[in-house]
Formats: sequence, C-alpha cells, structure tokens
Amino acid sequence: MHTKLNHGMRYVGVAILCTASALCQTSVDPVAHARSLLDAGELREPETILRNYLAENPSAADAHFLLGYVLFRDQKAKESLAEFTAGAKFRQPRADELKIVAADYVMLSDYSDADKWFSRVVAETPDDADAWYLLGRAKYNENIFVEAISSFEHALALRPKYVEAENNLGLSWQELNNSEKAQDAFQVAITWQGDSPVDAQPFLNLGTVLADQNDLEKALPYLTKAANMSPDNPKVHAELGKVYLAQNELKKAQVELERAVALAPGSSGLHFKLGQIYRKENIPDRAQHEFETCESLNRAHSSTKTPNPLR
Repeated sequence: MHTKLNHGMRYVGVAILCTASALCQTSVDPVAHARSLLDAGELREPETILRNYLAENPSAADAHFLLGYVLFRDQKAKESLAEFTAGAKFRQPRADELKIVAADYVMLSDYSDADKWFSRVVAETPDDADAWYLLGRAKYNENIFVEAISSFEHALALRPKYVEAENNLGLSWQELNNSEKAQDAFQVAITWQGDSPVDAQPFLNLGTVLADQNDLEKALPYLTKAANMSPDNPKVHAELGKVYLAQNELKKAQVELERAVALAPGSSGLHFKLGQIYRKENIPDRAQHEFETCESLNRAHSSTKTPNPLR
C-alpha cells in the first residue's frame, strides 16, 4: 500500500482479504452469486453481476461496497472509492469496509487520507492488529515515524510475533537514526521466522544497516539469504553489489548490478552504479552506455531510487 511504501501493498492485500467474507455475509441474494465467484478468484463476472444489479437497485449499499471491494482487488482504486462513496449515501460503512477505503488511498499513494481512514478503523475496532499495522505503514510513508512506531507496537501487542510489524518497527527506528534499535528489531523479525523463513525483508534490512556501518563480513550472509529468498527484488541485488564493490570483488559486483538493472531498468541510480563498476573494470564502452542511460532517465525525471517491492 518505502518511494517507501509500495513495498507494502502485499501486506495491505493480505490484511484486507479477510474483509470479503464480512462484506458478503450482509449481501442480498443477487449478490451472493457474485460473492461465490469472487471467493473462487473471479473478478470480471462478479463486477458484471453487481453492476447489473445496481442498475436496478441503486440504493443497495451492500452491493456498492462489495463492488468497491471487487474493484480494489482489480487495482482500480479510484473506481473503488467511487463505489464506497455511492454506497455511503445509503448506509454508514463499517470498519471492515473503511479498511478497504483506506487501502484504496494507499494504492493511490495518498497516505494522509489512508492515515485518516485507518485511524477511523482502529478507533472503531481497536483489537484489529492488521489495521494498526496498516496505520503504521501510512504514518511511516508520511514520515511520522514516532507515531508509526506507536502503531506497530499496538499491532505487536495484539499479535505477538507479527513479523511485518516488527520489521517495520525497525525501519521506523532506522529513519530516526537509532541504528541499535533498528538492528534489534530486524534481528527479532528474523528470529521469529525460525528455520524456514518466508519474509526476506528483515534479512535485507539488517544486511543493509550492517553494510552502511562498513561491517561487510556480517552484512554479506544476510544479503545473500535475502537474495536467495527474493531473487526478483532489485534492491537486494543492488545492496549485494554495493558490498562486493566495497570488497573490490568487481566481477561479483557487476553480476549483482546487472541483475538489479534488468529488474528495474527505469532506476537511473542503478545505471550510474553499474557504469562506475564498468569503469573500474576498464570497460569504457559499457560504462559510457550506462552513464548515458542514467542521464536520459534523469532528464525524464525517473526515480533515482532502487525499488523494493513488498517492503
């Protein structure tokens, strides 16, 4: 739903999925069929059914809200919000429905409005750990790090060993320049995953912090683990390349940066770093090509940052 977020849309989606059942349970009979198809993973047919039903029953708030959920699932945030606005004319949305509204704003990178609606959700359902986590993500993306920490701590109090919340607690401490607390949180998020970890982000984040402190030997195993767990994440390969470059392992650095560039060709910063490696390896033609690509992307106002999906 670190820019900073969108790395968090996976968690938004997972946290929101449980809402579908609650929405559908209140649906009138014509909507039940759309619900069953939606539960089976269909999107197009449920949308058609709901739109046809609403054409004859425009005041059916439940149908508007369920259509809003379908459109959210289809990553059509503006259209989804329009349905929630239409439905709200006839019934006040419940907390589970407002969670989807907030997630729509996350999808639109409107973190201020996401904060507003997630705050409403936790006010109405203070025992919802996912809502506290998502509120923390919104505040993190607003650069309100102290409040983000409070939200993540609420989530952790409600759901012990909530790996994503602990990881994001570390990210918030990192933004507040408290490296010790950041490292502790990342390590806890790693430990909680046991011998079969599934979330690569704490490994990436701890490895990055250690590399930034020039503790390269300690950083390398965490970044290597992150690369094995999340091979399609350009941020992991960029960080690995940075460590190898610092160790003067130019060939290894080249491989990692080439992989990062292939995964995120629109990131000008990656092209510049790869160009620097080629120059150190005395491959001037390739270096010049990367520098020119970097300059072209900068003229087009492309991002200089390396994307980190699912952060």
